[in-house]
Amino acid sequence: MKFKKICFMAAAAAVVFTAGCSKKEPLSEPPVNTEAAVTEASETETEAAAEPSQPEGFSGINPLTGESGYKDSADGKRPVAVMVNNLAAALPQYGIEQADIIYELPVEGGITRLMAVYADYTSVPDVCSVRSCRYYYPLLCLGMDAIYCHWGSDQTIALETLNRTGIDHLDGAYDSNIFLRDEARAASYASEHTGYLKGSELPAVIEAKGFRTDRNENNQGLYFNFAPEGEKAAPAEMTADNVIVNFSDTYFSTFQYDEQSGAYLKFHSGNPHVDGVTGNQLGFENVLILQTNVYLRDNGYLLDVELSGGTGYYISNGGAQSITWEKNGESMPIQLYAADGNPLLMNVGESYIGIIGSEKTISIS
Repeated sequence: MKFKKICFMAAAAAVVFTAGCSKKEPLSEPPVNTEAAVTEASETETEAAAEPSQPEGFSGINPLTGESGYKDSADGKRPVAVMVNNLAAALPQYGIEQADIIYELPVEGGITRLMAVYADYTSVPDVCSVRSCRYYYPLLCLGMDAIYCHWGSDQTIALETLNRTGIDHLDGAYDSNIFLRDEARAASYASEHTGYLKGSELPAVIEAKGFRTDRNENNQGLYFNFAPEGEKAAPAEMTADNVIVNFSDTYFSTFQYDEQSGAYLKFHSGNPHVDGVTGNQLGFENVLILQTNVYLRDNGYLLDVELSGGTGYYISNGGAQSITWEKNGESMPIQLYAADGNPLLMNVGESYIGIIGSEKTISIS
């Protein structure tokens, strides 16, 4: 059910708030009822067509998307999360189309930074451009039991958070065997926009570092509460064909519902948000907007993002509904609730999770 095949699109208009033997022998058993046999065979074939068997070795369920056909060898393994530069000057990124979840959060100066999460750490593509840590990203990773990949960090609270929590992480400032410079980009991009993670090297580096690869006991099942695959529903509170998430005056994410694919096409500050290698526009079956308090730290530059909980919206299949969310501790996962207080039931598929200040505007129409 993975969407990821949408071709590059032109920017859409501004939005508002998928032989026998010839010799005959005597019958030793009663003759077969041919009509019944044909009917039975037909029913059997219909059942087989309705429930196709998965290829050998791919009988699992992706814990981040709820999709079937997940690699058996990856079942129960930890995901990997990669910090991705989202500056306009660094676009397009690459390797992000294959992510199962993409987080977007504000950082200093009105810009945002992405964190791409991959359920199978053995199948991560090359990802570019990789940027530095801000303290709230490893806290999100701890809640997912993910191995965190970044290139540097701010030397105050981010560095303190990495050291204090002891999170398993790979840093491009030190792990030069897995973080490289894309020479092809060097001719037209500033150096800080050329750093990439070599995905094929991840398994070997993780093994060499001695990182645990099995998920911990708090993350043995699915990360979200998914409806059965094939039973797709639309949140009924409001129509959601167009969504705008205003992180700042200059950085905003727009999502337009594509009914044919059942996914929301993402735009970066008004332009199609595409993967630089595949050329495909990003699309998500689930869009989650989580509101919380975001404010400047005492240094007047870096941000604090409260991750204890708040309100928000769940958007899928052309509809939206109000939700609440909570994160009850640094190592605890984000939990999502419908307006009635019950756990949120999500459609199977990839998810975008935007965490935004409560005072910022969100338009849904």
